[in-house]
Amino acid sequence: MMKILSFLWRADRSPVGRPTSAAPALGRGNRPNAAWRWIILIAGLALFAVGTTDHSSAMADDPPGSKTATQPAPDTLRYQVPYRLTDTQHVLVRVKINRKGPFNFILDTGAPAVFIPRKVAQKVGVTSDAQGWAVLDRFEIEGGVVLQKVKARIEDLMQLDGMNTLGLAGVELHGVIGYNVLARFRIEYDFTADKLGFQLLPDFEPPDPERLRAEGPDDIQMFGPFIKMLAALTGIKPNFAVAPRGFVGIEITHDDGKVVIRRVYPDSPAAKAGLQAGDVITAIRSVSIDEPKDLQRALRRAGVGSRQVFTIQRQGQTREITVELGKGL
Repeated sequence: MMKILSFLWRADRSPVGRPTSAAPALGRGNRPNAAWRWIILIAGLALFAVGTTDHSSAMADDPPGSKTATQPAPDTLRYQVPYRLTDTQHVLVRVKINRKGPFNFILDTGAPAVFIPRKVAQKVGVTSDAQGWAVLDRFEIEGGVVLQKVKARIEDLMQLDGMNTLGLAGVELHGVIGYNVLARFRIEYDFTADKLGFQLLPDFEPPDPERLRAEGPDDIQMFGPFIKMLAALTGIKPNFAVAPRGFVGIEITHDDGKVVIRRVYPDSPAAKAGLQAGDVITAIRSVSIDEPKDLQRALRRAGVGSRQVFTIQRQGQTREITVELGKGL
């Protein structure tokens, strides 16, 4: 920019021996006189100042309005989502649809959208359009994740039919969470812990799921009814008598060798029992808790309704608090 201004500043100097008119036009072949030179210079400096101000923010790596990598996301955008691995090694979470449930859904980034079998859709009062799509007013994932107006595909998937008919997953599966929900979050998988880390990406809105053909069942979809018929002929029956793990309602962190409660969910069993953020968990049922995996092991077989005695330290005092585990969602 400065080179351009310097060039315009010198441009009114005519070649030696060439006369200039008294009022030259700024047309082709003419150069600006002193008055025009000042106008160009002032306008150029103004544009230079404005351009510098605008581009100083536009050169940032992040788009306008987004949070930089060094700026921590507020706690309201972070969630700890309880999960379990099924017998088929799928990641299973519990959800509510339009405040009804809970239902067992598996995470599948390869699926373009949320998939809900027709039986489940009927139970929650969701109807699809002619193309098989529906919009869920409220989609809630255990751990505090709540989304509004989520697009879902109402369809009986062969994969779910097969696993449920043969009991392969060890638990009945009610649907699939696909890309249009998962892409809204940065998800941390740690299979040594009992929760997934979900961080909402507030400045990203996934595109609408790609259109799926709904002209009739594809050949692969015919395997669902076939597996059901095969299971009936062979006498195979699913066994879904799996007691769900009890829900405490806390988030924890490992700080200086101590397991500290980071957050207590409102109206959770932990909140009702009196556990508080900042409490240090030292034992459960006289079993020492030194790291998060100890807590996971202590509660692994603790079912809904069981009473667990937490030994905690609060403000230098040791207390015992009994928590009656709930159902989560």
